[in-house]
Amino acid sequence: MAAGDLKWTDLDPKGAPGVKVANLWGDHAKGAFGAFFKLPAGFAVPLHTHTHAMKVVFVSGTYIQAPEGKAEVRLGPGAYMMQPGGNYRHTTSCDKASECLFFVESSGKFDLKPVEAGKAPPKK
Repeated sequence: MAAGDLKWTDLDPKGAPGVKVANLWGDHAKGAFGAFFKLPAGFAVPLHTHTHAMKVVFVSGTYIQAPEGKAEVRLGPGAYMMQPGGNYRHTTSCDKASECLFFVESSGKFDLKPVEAGKAPPKK
């Protein structure tokens, strides 16, 4: 699929204003999918989790992730990340220098579940 043929739409979950998604296969809102995501430069999401694990390859920009209680990780073009699903609490942002473009593949639909301030993680 040529880049010019991608159909970009707004990402639905609250807490992600300005984020765009282009499904390549499947539907990110319904189940298993492969899609490109674009985060605006300077975009940031506070502490949150996702239900399903995601495999992510970064194409452009500098993506910043900070697992709860740990140092941030900065990932640029060519980098790969396996984003755990479940109770993996983290923040996400895009460096203010340029938008972030990345490919995501997941076996389940995309969601963004904010963590309430001061709420402890569930016990295992």
